[in-house]
Amino acid sequence: MNETEHAKARPRWGMVIDLDRCDACQGCTTACQTENNIPPPTPQSAAQDRSIRWMELLPNVEGEYPRVKLRLIPRPCMHCDKPPCIKVCPVGATAIGAEGIIAQVYARCIGCRYCTTACPYTARYFNWYPPRWPEQLSQSLNPDVSVRPRGVVEKCSFCHHRLQKARDKAAAEKRELRPGEYLPACVEACPTKAMFFGDLDDPRSEVAQLARSPRSFRLLEDLGTEPKVFYLREGE
Repeated sequence: MNETEHAKARPRWGMVIDLDRCDACQGCTTACQTENNIPPPTPQSAAQDRSIRWMELLPNVEGEYPRVKLRLIPRPCMHCDKPPCIKVCPVGATAIGAEGIIAQVYARCIGCRYCTTACPYTARYFNWYPPRWPEQLSQSLNPDVSVRPRGVVEKCSFCHHRLQKARDKAAAEKRELRPGEYLPACVEACPTKAMFFGDLDDPRSEVAQLARSPRSFRLLEDLGTEPKVFYLREGE
C-alpha cells in the first residue's frame, strides 16, 4: 500500500506495551479511571470483587520457588479482530467499528452479561451499583464521557471520545488526522513511555513496526481472537 492509498484507507487502531519499560506505577489505570468517569471502588464492591477497572494490572508469576519473579501486565480491552463477545450479544449492544474499535452501546445493553462470559481476557465489567463519587470528586467528571447507569456492561473504548475530538479539529482545519494526534489517556499518562498507540495497518507507524518485532507477543494468542494489543517481552 502506497502513501496515497493509505491516506484514503481507514486506520486499524492498536496498542503496543513494552514490558521492559513498564514499572507498574499504575499511572495508566489512574488516568483511565479519571478520563472515563469510572466510579472509585467502595468497601462493599471491593469485598464482593465487583469493582470496575477498565485498565488493570494482571499479575504473572514466572519461575519456581525460590527463584520466583512477579510481573504485572497492563491489560485494557484487547479490541480483538475476531471478538467472541460480539457473537454472543443478543441485542447488538457490543459491535466492532470500521476502524477496529470494539464499542459498547449502553442504551442497548440489557445486562445479560453473555459478553463478560465470552471474553477470555476478563476485560468487561458489569455495573452492579449506581455510580457514586466522593463529594470532592463529583465536580471533576469528564463531560465528554457518559456516566453509565446501573445494570450495563462497560469496558475500555481506547478513549474513543478523544478520536472524535481529534477528527473534529482536523476537519475544522481541513486536513487529515496527524499521527499521534489521537492517544488514549493511558498512553498519554505513562511516565516511562512504555505504551504506544497508532495505526497497525500503516507500515510507517511506530506501533506497526513494534508489533512486528521479534519481542512481540499477544495474550492468549492461540485462541484465535486476534487481539490488537501487543506486548514486548522483557530483557530480549
